[in-house]
Amino acid sequence: MIEDVQNNGIIINTAVKDLKSLRPYAVEEEKPLLAKIIRLTFEHIEEYETFAIDIPEEEPIEGHEEELEQSEPSEPAESLLYLFNLLAEPDNKSNRLDLRAYANALKEYAEEN
Repeated sequence: MIEDVQNNGIIINTAVKDLKSLRPYAVEEEKPLLAKIIRLTFEHIEEYETFAIDIPEEEPIEGHEEELEQSEPSEPAESLLYLFNLLAEPDNKSNRLDLRAYANALKEYAEEN
């Protein structure tokens, strides 16, 4: 999936099909966060025919909030690729935080649109 997005960008039907086939493995492995993110992602791509969620911003370090610049919105393929890389290593603590941020952003986007 990572290679597909890197080489071809987001191909809606392929991304949805691949994510739907990946989700049972997350359920089987008892990884509820992954199963949820995968479901929210393929539902989002099906509904909006893109991936309109930005890459989560880094949390500022206390006392250094002003050092973080306001970032430009992410390109859909870039953000989806970042999400796929997070899914590849879900046990990493910072990856879990970003996965939760994606879950929240996907739910918020669906509520707003």
